[in-house]
Amino acid sequence: MKRIKKGSIHPPLLNLGQILTLTVIIKDVLLVDGLKHNLLSISQMCDKGYNITFEPNLCLIVDSKSSEIFLVCKRVNNVYMLNVSCITSSMNCLITRNDESWFWHRRLAHIHTHHLFRIAAKELVVGLPKLKFERDRLCEACQKGKQTKRTFKPLNEISTSRPLKLLHIDLFGPSRTMILGSNYYGLVIVVDYSRFTWTLFITFKYETYHVFKIFAKVIQNEKNYNIYSIKLDHGGVPE
Repeated sequence: MKRIKKGSIHPPLLNLGQILTLTVIIKDVLLVDGLKHNLLSISQMCDKGYNITFEPNLCLIVDSKSSEIFLVCKRVNNVYMLNVSCITSSMNCLITRNDESWFWHRRLAHIHTHHLFRIAAKELVVGLPKLKFERDRLCEACQKGKQTKRTFKPLNEISTSRPLKLLHIDLFGPSRTMILGSNYYGLVIVVDYSRFTWTLFITFKYETYHVFKIFAKVIQNEKNYNIYSIKLDHGGVPE
């Protein structure tokens, strides 16, 4: 067993950082390669103003100023173990796991574990170790990224009271395939009152305003109504 301390014997340290809790900051926390259990330094807790009391079955960590019990450790055989369930969410940093497989999963842009296993097996990446993954374990970031929002319920009511009161406009393009008439853009206009739709094809994007201006004059004269408002996403059609 390797000794974990600062001195002539140096364990394979991965990082040096801090542990932040509600009321205390524990500095010079060592993350050791291969260590699967957390060791809490008694000397550091004493330096931060805590009193450590060892009893035959318990170990109490008490705040010396307020006399409040900070942590309680139970004795299991010859080791005092900390009950994880008593740790609040802000103190979860006391719990560390040396899980190299999920570290590489996050480092390689959350690649699928099956692809990451194949890359490691075929040694396609220099420095990538042999990895093993636990079954039925989910990555929290991947799970949230693949969640979808609930769709809005369709409205059966018409929000407008007459034709041309509201127009929905969307400009799409350029298309990779040229449309008939040497056009690459399409201007879609939908009437909110009747859902009647026009599609106007345009060669260049800067022609959008000119094409819509001609269309507005023609449709207003035809329907004998004036356009009241336009709804668009600023994709090329000015207000």
